[in-house]
Amino acid sequence: MPILHFHLVEGQYSAEQHERLLVESSHFFAEVLRCPLDRVRAFIHLYRPDLVAVAGVPVSVEARRAPYFSFIVMEGRPVEERHRLLAGFTDIVVDTLRVERELVRGGIVPVQPENWSIGGEPGSVRRQAEVAARAAAANAT
Repeated sequence: MPILHFHLVEGQYSAEQHERLLVESSHFFAEVLRCPLDRVRAFIHLYRPDLVAVAGVPVSVEARRAPYFSFIVMEGRPVEERHRLLAGFTDIVVDTLRVERELVRGGIVPVQPENWSIGGEPGSVRRQAEVAARAAAANAT
């Protein structure tokens, strides 16, 4: 289920930086969620400089770096895990892409397990035991 998207401007980073971003963030995602690495999906979306604006100025006019990431997780994940992911992905972006921390933005997209598909089957059914354990842990706090 863990899905991660990085939104970057074309031409600002090397292929090696892209690869490192995908690999390190995938491993970090799996570590934090304590899930098999094969469940993690990471994507980089590249945008032409004339299709991105930072502070209202197109990047094609003034080359600024301000990466954005978003990730999808099933609802019920503890807030500590979600906050660790926000901080960790920011750290990886800053270290890998050499951008100022204050320019990095990120967000969480929570999805209810019954609204997620794994091989055509609702996540609430496919991962019923995992979802129930997370819900019980969340209710215990």
